Amino acid sequence: MLDTPPTHEPVIRVVAMPADTNPHGDIFGGWLMSLMDVGAGTVAMRECNGRAVTVAMDGMQFLAPVSVGDEVSVYGTLLSTGRTSITIAVEAWRRLRDGDASEKVTAAKFTFVAIDEQGRPRPVHG
Repeated sequence: MLDTPPTHEPVIRVVAMPADTNPHGDIFGGWLMSLMDVGAGTVAMRECNGRAVTVAMDGMQFLAPVSVGDEVSVYGTLLSTGRTSITIAVEAWRRLRDGDASEKVTAAKFTFVAIDEQGRPRPVHG
């Protein structure tokens, strides 16, 4: 289903390459999940003013395939902030390599915990 991606800037934008495929030549879902985790981590580090780690991912479904040469954009939006954790909504979109049409590929919620230098939870703001 072709649609319009979020209006804010993506946290990551890359072109899917042959090295990102599985043995059958399809873009590997794990590659896309990794991009989304890195994108969510970028939002988390900014919001937490430092180190934050992924503790959960929820609700991911693959809605459409990504092909070699497609531009993949990952968008992250802060959903909620707790004392030591935050939840980020992440969407991955592809722009078809032969045009300007965009399509949502997947979405998920990522939860991060802010941690200190010893790896212990710390307040998100503080």
